[in-house]
Amino acid sequence: MAGYIARRLLQAIPVLLGTTFLIYFMVFAMPGDPIVALFGDKTPPPQVLEQLRERYNLDQPFIVQYFIFLGNIFRGDLGTSFSGQPVSEILATTFPVTLRLAIMAVIIEMVFGIAVGLISGLRKGGIFDASALVVSLILISLPVFVVAFVAQFIFGIQLGWFRTTVGPGAPTQDLILPAIVLATISFAQITRLTRASVIETDGQDFVRTAASKGLSRGRIVPVHILRNSLIPVVTYLAVDFGVLMVGATVTEGIFNVPGVGRTLYQAIIRGEGPTVVSFVTVMVLIYLVVNLLVDLLYAVLDPRIRYAK
Repeated sequence: MAGYIARRLLQAIPVLLGTTFLIYFMVFAMPGDPIVALFGDKTPPPQVLEQLRERYNLDQPFIVQYFIFLGNIFRGDLGTSFSGQPVSEILATTFPVTLRLAIMAVIIEMVFGIAVGLISGLRKGGIFDASALVVSLILISLPVFVVAFVAQFIFGIQLGWFRTTVGPGAPTQDLILPAIVLATISFAQITRLTRASVIETDGQDFVRTAASKGLSRGRIVPVHILRNSLIPVVTYLAVDFGVLMVGATVTEGIFNVPGVGRTLYQAIIRGEGPTVVSFVTVMVLIYLVVNLLVDLLYAVLDPRIRYAK
C-alpha cells in the first residue's frame, strides 16, 4: 500500500506541473497588460507602472515568471493580489465556506441519490423506477441558475423556510438551500448511475450463489449488491467534489455565498491574475488528493482489488 501511494504521489507531480503551467499561461501570457487594466480609464505615471510590474515579476520573461511562481508555491507562498492582500488570507477566508458548502452538497446527493437509485434498481420497471427516471431526467435538463431562482422563490420567499441570501459569516443553516441546489443535478446523475450499477450487479453469479445458499434478501442487498455497486458512484462523487469546490460560482453568486467560486469569478473580472492562478492551483491539489483517497477506498468496497507491492 505504501509503495502504491508513493507511486501515485510521484505521478501527481507532472500532472501538477502541467496543470499549473497551463493555468499560468492562460492567465498571464494572454494579450493585454493587467497592471494598466487596474487603473481603468486613468493613465498612471510610467514610474508607477514599472514599480508594479517589478513587484509582480511581470517585467520578467514568461518562463521566468512561471518558475518564480512555482518556487513560491512550493514554499507555501501563494503570492499577493493586485489589491495588496496576501492570497493566502483571501483563501483562508473563502475556502472554509466553500468546503462546508461542497461537503453538505455531497452528503445530500450521496444519501438521497444512492437510496433512490438502489430502490429504483431493485424495483426495475415499477412505478417508483419510472418516476425516479423522469424526475432525474428533468433535474439533469434544468440549468443550475433556474433551480437556484426557483428554490429561492419557493422555499425562501413563499414558504420562508430558508434565507434567500447567505448572511455574514456564512452560518451553516444559511448554506442548506444553496447546498440543496448544488446537489440537485448530481443527485440525478448518482440516482441513474446507482440504478444501472445495481441492476447489473443484481444479475451477477455471486448474487445468485448467495441467494442459493439461503441468505436473506436483507443480507444480500447491502453486502453483495450495494457494496459492489458503489465503486462507480464513489468515482463520480470524487470528481463531483472537485467540481463543486471550483464550480459553485453561479450558485455562490445567486445566494451571495462568500466562497471560493464567487471570489474567483470576481478576480477574473478584475484581472487579478495572482489570485486566479493560486486559487486554481490549490483546487488542483485538492482534486489530486481526493482522487488518491478514492482509489484507496476501492480496496475497502471491493475485496478483489489489491494494490501491488
